[in-house]
Amino acid sequence: MKKVGFFQSIHLKFVLIYMLLILLAMQIIGVYFVQELESKLVDNFQQSLTQRTKLLEYNLKQEMKKAEEDKNAKTEVDIRGLLQDFTQNLKGDIQEVRIIDATSSRVIATSDANQSIVGKKTTELIVKRALLSGKEERSTELQQNSGDRMQITASPIQTDGRVSGVIYTVASMKDVYDQMKVINQIFATGTVIALLVTAVLGILLAQTITRPISDMRRQAVEMAKGNYSRKVKVYGYDEIGQLALAFNNLSKKLQQARASTESERRKLTSVLSHMTDGVIATDRKGRIILLNDPAEKMLNVSRETALDQPILEVLGIQEEYTLDNLFEEPDSVLLDFSTREEPYILRASFSVIQKETGKANGLIAVLYDVTEQERIDRERREFVANVSHELRTPLTTMRSYIEALGEGAWQDQELAPRFLSVAQDETERMIRLVNDLLKLSKMDSTEYRLMKEWVDFTEFFNRIIDRFEMSKEQNVTFKRAFSKKVRFLEIDEDKITQVLYNIISNAMKYSPEGGTITYRLRDRDDVLEISISDQGVGIPKENVDKIFDRFYRVDKARSRQLGGTGLGLAIAKEMVQAHGGAIWAKSEEGKGTTIYFTLPMEKEQEDEWE
Repeated sequence: MKKVGFFQSIHLKFVLIYMLLILLAMQIIGVYFVQELESKLVDNFQQSLTQRTKLLEYNLKQEMKKAEEDKNAKTEVDIRGLLQDFTQNLKGDIQEVRIIDATSSRVIATSDANQSIVGKKTTELIVKRALLSGKEERSTELQQNSGDRMQITASPIQTDGRVSGVIYTVASMKDVYDQMKVINQIFATGTVIALLVTAVLGILLAQTITRPISDMRRQAVEMAKGNYSRKVKVYGYDEIGQLALAFNNLSKKLQQARASTESERRKLTSVLSHMTDGVIATDRKGRIILLNDPAEKMLNVSRETALDQPILEVLGIQEEYTLDNLFEEPDSVLLDFSTREEPYILRASFSVIQKETGKANGLIAVLYDVTEQERIDRERREFVANVSHELRTPLTTMRSYIEALGEGAWQDQELAPRFLSVAQDETERMIRLVNDLLKLSKMDSTEYRLMKEWVDFTEFFNRIIDRFEMSKEQNVTFKRAFSKKVRFLEIDEDKITQVLYNIISNAMKYSPEGGTITYRLRDRDDVLEISISDQGVGIPKENVDKIFDRFYRVDKARSRQLGGTGLGLAIAKEMVQAHGGAIWAKSEEGKGTTIYFTLPMEKEQEDEWE
């Protein structure tokens, strides 16, 4: 996880927010305080100026009364003196005081050193408004030179209910705003001090809050790495402390849940790995998200190639089925991957993965290799059909001849013996067929056991060949291409006799007049290879591997004519395999056929007898 920088940490953010809140509060308080203080100071200044103006008004009225009573009195000199005293008492706040006569609007007196305006008409608008309204008029202006605020007041002089004049004053408010400036500086200094104290307290307070949070963050990082043993330190039992306790409890629960999940995952992995059946899982869109090793082998695909691919394409059923069909859970689907060389058939069973809400979340497909089962079923059907056919032919023949005999043919001395001979041949043929079927049935039985004993196979083989050589009726030569070396094998003599009888009988049946049957024995490591060759018509190359199947005949008409049941080589195959050997054939059309089979031979035993 990326490390959190200092300027991104919650510690700094908490302190900054705390300081901003204090600064905002101080600014709100400061604005309100300064505005109110300014308003109060201005009001006090105006009240003080009004009171002194009224005192000046009273003194002016007295001087005006004296002037009316004493025509020789020096009224202007006295008024000028009053104005000087007035400006001196206000400590320099009053810049200038003028007395304007109401009747002529002329300046009677001024406190300014420049007396040139005395006797002239005033042009001040505020004076005219005061003369007209009879009320005090005020205005504030900025002095052009210094930029100080100046309070201009025009106060009417009331005499006997009429306005006899106006007191025009120009007072500087510099002291008021100087006081405001000092107060603002004091307030700013206090704000800075408060912010510094707040920063220190904020850092201390932030540590108490961010320390457990940082600890929980480190714990979360460790949990993400899979370490659940670390615990968060509990600094108190407030809300953060309760959160730390809950975090520790969560860590414990997650550890238990992960252990349980990991155990179940290992079990599932083990089950999937050791299953002989293929398993495929998909998401709700039909894309493969899991498949085990048997599924890879069955479908001949790699896990990297199959993952995220549609299951319909991987199974090759996109033309016959849709994803909705699979979600409806069909009974089973046969997947035929057979080639010309070998059959290969899989059976797929589908089931739906559902959420707790019942909504489909994916599919599970289980693959079974049913190639052998399908082959057995096919062979069983063919076997039943062949047995029915093989039995029906002689039975039909016998019924025809017996019906003929029953209809009077038995009285015919020439036909009756011939019909009876045919019936007897067909009966013997059915007996041979039934006997062969019984032998195969015993070989297929799980209770079948071989009665093995040690036999000199060279002598045993010569004895079987001699028996056929003495009883043969056709002109066929027997050639023994093997030495007289003693070869001891542990075999069931009766069963191997049956094997050799079936193979040699076939060789004699298909050998032409004057042909040769060759017998060979060859030692090959731990097996003895026996081969019997004829010079018959041979077997087509594509049919060589089928001659050991039950009821298989290359030339069916000739086989029946020669009395074959089509089970001889199938019985030989079963008996040889029961001994742990193998049997096969090689043939070339027009040149003959060779049947090979092997029997296990233990070297130690061989050496001991030698």
